[in-house]
Amino acid sequence: MRSGIDVIEGGLRHLLNEWDPLGVADDVQDEYDCMLAPLLQQLRDGAGQTQMGDYLRHELEDHFSLDPLGHRPEAMASRVISWWAAADQAGGSSDG
Repeated sequence: MRSGIDVIEGGLRHLLNEWDPLGVADDVQDEYDCMLAPLLQQLRDGAGQTQMGDYLRHELEDHFSLDPLGHRPEAMASRVISWWAAADQAGGSSDG
């Protein structure tokens, strides 16, 4: 049985792989794992869409060397926050 954090990380990994700004998720399932812990921390801290979007924009530009314009980091931030709220409603966003 997977722990709660494994389920949460898996759900967030799935979202990031669907977003897939590098276009590699079909071949490399863990490409965006570097963002899991920072995103989860921001979600736990109650980050809003602007803060989350700023983080995603920064990662696109500085870590992945991408132009964030076509990747819509603010829209992804909204999606992540909505997913987190749904996971919380289902009792899945706790740490243990």
